[in-house]
Amino acid sequence: MNHVKKYYCLEFESKNGNVLVEGPVSSEKLASYSLHEDLKAFRPSHQQHKALVEIAGLEEGRIIIIRKDDIIVGYVTFLYPDPLERWAEDRIPNMIELGAIEVIPSYRGTGAGKKLLEVSFMDDAMEDYLVITTEYYWHWDLKGTGLSVWDYRNMMERMMTTANFEYYATDDPEITSHPANCLMARVGSRVGTETLERFDKLRFRSRFMY
Repeated sequence: MNHVKKYYCLEFESKNGNVLVEGPVSSEKLASYSLHEDLKAFRPSHQQHKALVEIAGLEEGRIIIIRKDDIIVGYVTFLYPDPLERWAEDRIPNMIELGAIEVIPSYRGTGAGKKLLEVSFMDDAMEDYLVITTEYYWHWDLKGTGLSVWDYRNMMERMMTTANFEYYATDDPEITSHPANCLMARVGSRVGTETLERFDKLRFRSRFMY
């Protein structure tokens, strides 16, 4: 598949001043910026910065960022599913995963996450993709936000549905291990039935679950 990446950006007036939401950003550009030290939900910020640079260099990799001057204060990643996950067992050429979305605490509640998704899907090429995302409660900053598991889940749901993500059932054990975990997906307008059929087979290993 030809992974065409067209750059988009928009200015966003937050309570902390004007910021730029842009992407997909090249690995070279990402390397020239600093990652805010509070972007550490998945790994320490310096390691996360290195991971973002590597993802941006992948053929299918897409990184959209929120930038205050030269400091990245939020990001979202898109790439092929992790080879160790069920979703990579059938490498569907036009199925990519929204792997992570993170915004520093001082920008939460400002609509920053929605802006990241808005810019992500400005590119018409995204209509060729089935984009999946797996939500696990253990990745959520419940302590920092003071939200309950279900309030956080509702917040994530509201954000994702603004970009036309929907819930999909699955028997994946990691997702079914807690009722707040979920699988969501956005089906691009040009995604064909073959892709969806292959996705269905990944979602369920037990025949009776179809």
